[in-house]
Amino acid sequence: MRFLRYMVFVLIIGVIVAMIYRGLSPYIVINGKIFGTYYQIKILSDLKDDALPHKVNKVLADVNSQMSVFDKTSEISQINQATSGKEINLSPELSRVMQAASQVYQESGGAFDVSLGKLIDMWGFGAGKHKNPEALEIKEALKISGLDKIEFAADYSWLKKENSATVINLSAIAKGYGVDKVAELLGNEGYENYVIEIGGEVRAKGYRNHKGEPWNIGINWPASGKKDNIMVISLSDMAVATSGNYRNFYYEKGKKIAHTISSKDGYPTEVDILSASVFHDSCMYADAYATALMSMNLQEGLAFADKYNIKAIIFDNEFKPHYSKAAQAVISDDRNIM
Repeated sequence: MRFLRYMVFVLIIGVIVAMIYRGLSPYIVINGKIFGTYYQIKILSDLKDDALPHKVNKVLADVNSQMSVFDKTSEISQINQATSGKEINLSPELSRVMQAASQVYQESGGAFDVSLGKLIDMWGFGAGKHKNPEALEIKEALKISGLDKIEFAADYSWLKKENSATVINLSAIAKGYGVDKVAELLGNEGYENYVIEIGGEVRAKGYRNHKGEPWNIGINWPASGKKDNIMVISLSDMAVATSGNYRNFYYEKGKKIAHTISSKDGYPTEVDILSASVFHDSCMYADAYATALMSMNLQEGLAFADKYNIKAIIFDNEFKPHYSKAAQAVISDDRNIM
């Protein structure tokens, strides 16, 4: 009986401590799953809105319904199923993403190409069935790939496919866009200090505490099986996206098959870098540029980043970081983004 009273007392104390901690915590934390991955939002605020998680979920569900190739009723899936020569009107959201994708496609000389969906499917990283493609199949898929084979209106309000078999896959830009849409929501709701993370794509605003300290953002160690960070960056009012071939891959006959597909030959890329992290005002652009860099070797990537003033940190095969000129200009010795 005495033991039972003791356990009840301990339980009550535990509940009280939890309630006090919850009341003292300055953060609103929202977690969920979207785009086949997980997201977390951390907000420093005294504002309370029980409907905020629902609003966030609605924003992300809308992006998913527009841009997911795994949803056969999505806007992008309808485009992928359309016949050649048909003028297809784009939603304002998809128009914005396609315009950004076209820009990075042109700047990168095709290294970033959202029209590689057929090849992505063939290699087992898309919605289509993994075919373990033969050389001839890859050659044929390359013929229908390339954003230059898709006609866009001058204002990107519509598009036409040259070939009905062309498949668009937005996985290398949609997550970043989703982060930006959540940031837009939080701004409209009056939140000024927050960090948003969706599957490794991050955008930070304001500060993490009332001392005015920036948010600490980890860059994962670019090796499979490792979950710790190789670098921590202090970030405020900026987004960062990291692309690498150390998570999404498989082995075929003893050879590593990674998810970044080359637009040059249609095969998974084999480059001398492990990961690329890009800092940008827009997470959508950071996402796209990071993917483009993973299709280049180290020297090509640094030259590309310098040409377009991209803030990038690239880790080579020896885990050594290399900084673009724009990154060197804004990253201080203590790894604060200034």
